Amino acid sequence: MKKLLVLLLALTFVMSSCVSKKKYRELEAKYQTSESNYQKFRQNYMTCRAEKDQLAAQLDAARQSNAGLQKALDKCISLNQQGNVNIAKLLDEIRSSNAYIKQLIEENKKKDSLNQVLKEQLTASIKDVDANDEDLDIKVKKGVVFISLSDKMLFKSGSTRINPQADRVLSKIAKILNEHKDYEILIVGNTDNVPIKTACIKDNWDLSALRATAMARRLQTKFGVDPARMTAGGRGEWYPKVPNDTPENRAINRRTEIILMPKLDEFMKLMNQASGGNE
Repeated sequence: MKKLLVLLLALTFVMSSCVSKKKYRELEAKYQTSESNYQKFRQNYMTCRAEKDQLAAQLDAARQSNAGLQKALDKCISLNQQGNVNIAKLLDEIRSSNAYIKQLIEENKKKDSLNQVLKEQLTASIKDVDANDEDLDIKVKKGVVFISLSDKMLFKSGSTRINPQADRVLSKIAKILNEHKDYEILIVGNTDNVPIKTACIKDNWDLSALRATAMARRLQTKFGVDPARMTAGGRGEWYPKVPNDTPENRAINRRTEIILMPKLDEFMKLMNQASGGNE
């Protein structure tokens, strides 16, 4: 009986050991499977975390870039608004300039017409004066009216005293000048290149200036032309019409010119309007 009990216990132990090993192997297999899955899950987790960190970095960079773009956009909007203001201002200035140019063109056309009328009046007034084209010439040039009088009509050689015979033509010219008070009067003396020097005259420049002032003085004192409208000066020999190479050409260059032009204050007023200034 004792032997049988020992045998049964031994059999029970053996059977018990066999079942435990099988379960152990099953558990070990499950463990290995779980471990493998764990490693896979862990690797996936690490990969996902790395991708998350990378995406977070990209998101942060994108946010910073977006902030920079927003600032740039705000600046562009600001500049664009300012640019629109500047463009609008420029367009206004262009329109104003175009209007001013149009005004000048109209004024110039009007001035040319008035100059032509003035020339015709002067020509008609002196038509009975016995003089050829070299001695008395009236023309419109560069927006002004030129009256050219030869020195032989006005002065004796080397003299600054106006001949009494010149009063006939000067009176006719002065009458037209007094009828057109909106013109400034510039009187310019010119000589040939033959040197001159006397006790009262230093050179040709001096001679031309003295003859111009003599003309202005005669127009003022004898024919009532307002001296405030007149300016007198001399160019001497330095502005010849033709070369001083023959006696005939030198005679042409010896002349006194009366130049009629719009009043300078009216011109300056127009210029002031163009520049946007105040009078």
